[in-house]
Amino acid sequence: MTERAARLFNEWLQNAEGFSKALREMTEEETEDAFYKDIEFGTGGLRGLMGAGTNRINLYTVAKASQGLAEYVKKNSADNKSVAVGYDSRLNSYEFAKVACEVFAANAIKAYMYPQLMPTPCLAYAVRKLKCFAGVVITASHNPAEYNGYKVYNQDGCQITNLTASEIFDEISKIDIFKDVKRKSFETAVNDGSVEFIADSVYDSFIAEVKAHSVFSGNVNSRLKIVYTPLNGTGLKPVLRALAESGFTDVTVVKEQEAPDGNFPTCRYPNPEIEQAMQLGLEYARNNGADLLLATDPDCDRLGVAVKDGKGGYRLLSGNETGFLLLDFICAARMEKQDIPKEAVMYKTIVTSSLGDKIAKSYGVKTVNVLTGFKFIGEQIGLLEKDGKLENFIFAFEESLGYLTGAYVRDKDAVGAALSVCDMAAYYKTQGITLYDKLNLLYEKHGRYVSTLETQKFDGAKGFDEMREIMDKYRRAVEIDGRKITEKVDYLQGVDGLPKSNVIKIVFEDGSSMVVRPSGTEPKLKIYRSFKRG
Repeated sequence: MTERAARLFNEWLQNAEGFSKALREMTEEETEDAFYKDIEFGTGGLRGLMGAGTNRINLYTVAKASQGLAEYVKKNSADNKSVAVGYDSRLNSYEFAKVACEVFAANAIKAYMYPQLMPTPCLAYAVRKLKCFAGVVITASHNPAEYNGYKVYNQDGCQITNLTASEIFDEISKIDIFKDVKRKSFETAVNDGSVEFIADSVYDSFIAEVKAHSVFSGNVNSRLKIVYTPLNGTGLKPVLRALAESGFTDVTVVKEQEAPDGNFPTCRYPNPEIEQAMQLGLEYARNNGADLLLATDPDCDRLGVAVKDGKGGYRLLSGNETGFLLLDFICAARMEKQDIPKEAVMYKTIVTSSLGDKIAKSYGVKTVNVLTGFKFIGEQIGLLEKDGKLENFIFAFEESLGYLTGAYVRDKDAVGAALSVCDMAAYYKTQGITLYDKLNLLYEKHGRYVSTLETQKFDGAKGFDEMREIMDKYRRAVEIDGRKITEKVDYLQGVDGLPKSNVIKIVFEDGSSMVVRPSGTEPKLKIYRSFKRG
């Protein structure tokens, strides 16, 4: 065990109330992994395994992060010292949200907290609606049950980007986890008004904005048969409300995944990107003859979709494919209404299929590619707003099931995406075609692009070093698996005005490409491969 891990272990044993038993039961390897570093604070805030230790999510690391954020707010906000706080259905999320509010209150920062669990996009919306200087949502998105996280938003309702994350991290790094954190009891903070529960009117306003960005208002919505699963997360009430108020009433909910449950008993990975998480939903869809299966991840910012395949079964759409369909549908609908902006712009990430660029171009819409992560899309929308050109934004998406149909939030929103997918399916149903039919028509027109994602997991300190070595190997490579590299783009050097990022794009002589990057939220290396077929 390293000297650092041993020292911190003993410090926690003496000072961390409630963790004595867990600490004493740790093996030497577990102790090393729990203490070899502080849990990283980046553009996604904190995310990791829950448990005792500096490299874990727990009441102490959440409180320390909140104290650091409080110091940042006090230094950078002259008169708007307020933070909006939300939480999802995960284990301990409510407790962590309360701790964050206690720290903000003790630092004379007003905390607005949702009184019940809410989707991440609702928190992002509240930041702007309540004119807060920052926002925090306790969530680990689609990770397994043993994970949790602490995601931070700026005053624009956008996830913090590199510079802000670095400045907040500097503040966190100065704090002694047991001596420097200020806390006021939650009950006292509520009673004296330093913590205030967010009014229902904010949630109502969010739903109204979602509906206002629907581009189709036909009278056939009730004919659509829908199966929906919130995967035991936060999506149930807002998704069903948005659909019902828009006329979609034939909705069957997957019973086993309906209630919020941080144990996620029916699927280890509550991620609609993964087929296993969709199995119960697919079973319900087959039994009900549904036109659509919709699934939202636990914090309801990702949307998974399955559609009839024309052969009596169902086909899961990739994030790219749902994005292609929504982009084309929105552009076509707005073109028909003659309200598409002259300088219309669509945003997507560099690992998202280039077929999106071709579809946008066919409607005269400009594509702007940004680094991986919806925070960079939110940042671009904010720049549009500052230039007085917000009306030019029409759509944004990323391959990992993230979509945004309006600038009412600056993060991906599965509530709005669910309504838009239902709008789209209802419209095409009146034309006598399914979403799968429409997807094939898009492929016939623009070419079939195939994209795959491979993930490799690297746990602990050893895994961190292995990922770094692999990235260095790709940077030095002149060929991979016998294929000659014709172009290499290293985003760590800064490319096209984008922030520096540990991402490498490699193009081969046959025109295929791959993008390699470490995940910003998990101990994984991600490899995105893309090639055109036919």
